[in-house]
Amino acid sequence: MTFLIVTVAWAAHIRLFQVIVRIDDCLALLNLACMMLITFLPYTFSLMAMFPQNILGMLLFCGCVMVIGIIQCVIVLYAFSRPFLLDEQIQISENQNFYRSHILKVIMRVPIMCFFAIIFSFIFFQLVGGPLVSPVRALSFTGQVEESPDEVLFYTYLPSEPLSKERVEAFSDGVYAIVATLLILDICEDNVPDPAVVQQRFGGSLVAALQAYGPEYLAYFGSFATVGLLWFVHHSLFLHVTKATRLMGLLNAFSLAFVGGLPLAYQLTHEFPRNSRNELEAIQISCVIIFFAGIFQLALWVVALYNQRESLHPDVWYGGREHVFMLAKLALYPCVALGTFFLTCVLAEFSASIFHLMEITVPFAFLLLRLLVRIGLALLRLLFSVSRPDGRAQERPSPCLWRGGGRG
Repeated sequence: MTFLIVTVAWAAHIRLFQVIVRIDDCLALLNLACMMLITFLPYTFSLMAMFPQNILGMLLFCGCVMVIGIIQCVIVLYAFSRPFLLDEQIQISENQNFYRSHILKVIMRVPIMCFFAIIFSFIFFQLVGGPLVSPVRALSFTGQVEESPDEVLFYTYLPSEPLSKERVEAFSDGVYAIVATLLILDICEDNVPDPAVVQQRFGGSLVAALQAYGPEYLAYFGSFATVGLLWFVHHSLFLHVTKATRLMGLLNAFSLAFVGGLPLAYQLTHEFPRNSRNELEAIQISCVIIFFAGIFQLALWVVALYNQRESLHPDVWYGGREHVFMLAKLALYPCVALGTFFLTCVLAEFSASIFHLMEITVPFAFLLLRLLVRIGLALLRLLFSVSRPDGRAQERPSPCLWRGGGRG
């Protein structure tokens, strides 16, 4: 929930700075204050999780959201007082007051809902879930859209509303980089042997001490390869994306939320005794995390295909020369994770070996993917040509007979 709310705040920041395209010193300071409060939101959620019966955590969260909304309103008012900071289309418009009031109304919806949530929570504390509903509601696309006099829609809830593709990529790259960093930090923190333990238990042999951490190192390399390849697939997809929309940004956020769970998956896969039920369940949880991280990437591509002429490069359009290859890359991890999950259900005693084998072999599958796609397409063509009735070929006269008949 915290990740989704921070992502909503990031998406709102993108939309705001698609209207405000130039920044001066005052806007930079206001934006810095807004970012500081957004980074404080996870702390308020930690307080709510640790002290569920105390209202303070919820009050801090709602207070942060309200102050963020106020700062964003000040940013809007300041920018519209200096039109040269705005998008050129708004600068030349005669309806700047309409745009300003419309944007302010959209920005203040969530802070106002949080204000009422605070009041209700004092009356009945079980309504603490109220503040969580308001930011998530911003993810919905059912709101009424006001029509601009210039027929230019800003701050709508339409799924097709454009987002900055470059900022979507930058945010995604940041999440992948942090996840990969967390993996190596876990190794450095938990898997460096203590010198006293090496001396007492392993007779001073560092090699013998490191061998005891073998499963942890295997899990690390497998998890890093998974993060790296999911990033590679994401990068390949956005190379072909020409326009990102709100719905694509939402699906991307869900994918990143599960990518953020991969360090947890890494921790779980080597935390419990071998061949125990806990180990089996931990590996299955890891398969579920990888599956959803990949399936939301695939869903993002399917949504882009729906408006392929506006959202995708022609190479990956349906029937394009890279279409099947892109589909294979996006479908590989969901299919492999799902297959691994069911294999661990059937062969529970080999669950750890199956999971690590999957993590190690998938990179080689990516290397051979283009060859495998070509072989698969060739087999399909051969299959369809064999299943075609032979009579059709005999119905059409050969060119030689046709030419001979013509001369006769």
